[in-house]
Amino acid sequence: MKRDEEFSTYASARWPALVRSAVLLGCTVQDAEDLAQTVLMRCYVAWAKVTRADDRDAYVYRILVNAYHDSRRRRWWGEKPAAVLPEQVEADATTKVDAADAVGRALACLSQANREVVVLRYYAHLNDQQIAEALNIAPGTVKSRLSRALTQLSTDANLSDLRGGSHA
Repeated sequence: MKRDEEFSTYASARWPALVRSAVLLGCTVQDAEDLAQTVLMRCYVAWAKVTRADDRDAYVYRILVNAYHDSRRRRWWGEKPAAVLPEQVEADATTKVDAADAVGRALACLSQANREVVVLRYYAHLNDQQIAEALNIAPGTVKSRLSRALTQLSTDANLSDLRGGSHA
């Protein structure tokens, strides 16, 4: 039972970050939730390997990135009909939506390899060594990809408003 409790604690703590990381990699929110669920299911099945990993988070994010790549090769994640549509009134989140859209568009302009490094560094808060393990690349490659990505993002027009540019 200890195994189940340990996994449950880990999964609960990592769920939001895994979902958001998947969104930043290019999934819709619903697809990101499916992907995070797939990742956690794979972790549960191989929990002994996960717990033996030198860096558990790097190991789990490697599973996330691999599962993301697999999902893009394997199947279409199109619209899925719902029997009942939720009726909820929410506060105006225009500013948050605009910022998220701008970041999403800017990330979409990056190569997939550079995008993965940015997401793992700035959202998942992994260090160079952890990112290298998660992506199965050298730490120097992490640094060069991150440098190229940040250079590109620093001049990205999608982010000009977030950098204090003109507001329309």
